[in-house]
Amino acid sequence: MELRSVAVLGGGPGGLYFARLMKLRRPECAVTLYEQSPPSATFGFGVGLATATQRRLAEADPASLREVVARAWSHEMSMSVDDVTVALPADDLIAIGRAELLEVLRAQAIAAGVDIRYGGRVAVDDLDADVVVAADGVNSATRERFATEFGARVEQHDGLYLWCGTDFALPRAVFRAETGEHGTFVAHAYPYRRDRSTFLVETDPETWRRAGFDATTAATPPERSDDASLGYLSTLFADTLRGSGLVGNRTRWLRFRTVTCARWHHGTTVLLGDAASTAHYSIGSGTKLAMESGIALVEALDTGTDVESALAAFESARRPAVEHLQDIARRSMLWWDDFPRRLDMPVEQLLIAYMTRAGKVSLGQFARQAPAVVAAGLGQYAGAPVERVPEDAVSWVLDRPLTTAGRSWPTRVVPRGELVGSDRVAVLDAGRTRQTALAAFDAGERLRRTGRSVGVRVPRGLRDLAADALAGGRVDLVEWV
Repeated sequence: MELRSVAVLGGGPGGLYFARLMKLRRPECAVTLYEQSPPSATFGFGVGLATATQRRLAEADPASLREVVARAWSHEMSMSVDDVTVALPADDLIAIGRAELLEVLRAQAIAAGVDIRYGGRVAVDDLDADVVVAADGVNSATRERFATEFGARVEQHDGLYLWCGTDFALPRAVFRAETGEHGTFVAHAYPYRRDRSTFLVETDPETWRRAGFDATTAATPPERSDDASLGYLSTLFADTLRGSGLVGNRTRWLRFRTVTCARWHHGTTVLLGDAASTAHYSIGSGTKLAMESGIALVEALDTGTDVESALAAFESARRPAVEHLQDIARRSMLWWDDFPRRLDMPVEQLLIAYMTRAGKVSLGQFARQAPAVVAAGLGQYAGAPVERVPEDAVSWVLDRPLTTAGRSWPTRVVPRGELVGSDRVAVLDAGRTRQTALAAFDAGERLRRTGRSVGVRVPRGLRDLAADALAGGRVDLVEWV
């Protein structure tokens, strides 16, 4: 297929990365990127790139990834509850400032021959190109222009978050909850430069209102930061911040929006990144989704016989992975919404619950990454010290005895037909798929907080998920069906 021109709307990571890859693959094609804001207007803090994402970027364009890694900051992860902090071994996690990432990708795009034009608002109707790639973000004007054609849906969630930073590098990434007079706030923070860290804080609507942040949000202009909230949180997280204050950059309280589209392309226009789909920040997915989708779109355009079939092939190939990640992100978001209710759990077991929360990482995988942490968490689950992770951790978890609801069980697996519901025991059906099982385990955890023991009927083929749910404190018993 001949492509004479490709236009890209949006100068974020997804748009810049796609533009470079497209120009490298098709040097004869004119690739023009339009971004209404000048480079100096970039806002935000750090961007994280997990190991798997780094591998995919290395396969697509090793030169640009080398530049990113050279300017990135590697770090470990930890979780803190009260005065207990548990660190996890490093797993090649890196983070880079958003402005620095854009600077690298901008330079790489220009080096490849991309024509970048800043300033001025350009709409899809203004362009005459063989393909228009709308990488214009979560507030995509292109998606709104053709909302019906794309089958666009934007769901706003209840929880609130505030994205800010620090003027020093934290020793490692940290998840920490702090409870003050108005309620609990949870921080997700990580270093991304020698003198900077990202510091994201989230809370529930009731706590947000009690603290008066509904009023401070309404009073803060879009171009300013909510200094009252930053001051309050600087005091609340003083121990983590070591006496430093939080830094804002157009920082205000927001509600996360999940974007979905029934179709990603209309005519010769295709949505990319947050314009097409968003996934909750707790799995660090925005930049990953956009850049990996850019790789898939270039591949489809390079191998397609015409634009329509190429865009259809891109969507067909890429949509399953994106929707799978959105499903994982939804469960992760719900887990974090309930995080303050888990603070009575020992930290190591809480880390097991955290790592297995969305079905993306299994107990066995986590044990290979952090055996000492998992061994301690399994000991807390079983009520007795565990020196090392058992070779078959899944079977070990299932085989632990339990006394609950006035009855003793020799293992956590109840014989067929003996799992019976009562006022003291709730019984749930996990269905037949991993998705329905995960939903049942999440529901089980909520029921456990009411003081009831919870048993779930699960297909034997999902025994790994059952072990994750048992060790993570989501359910008490399982019965194979």
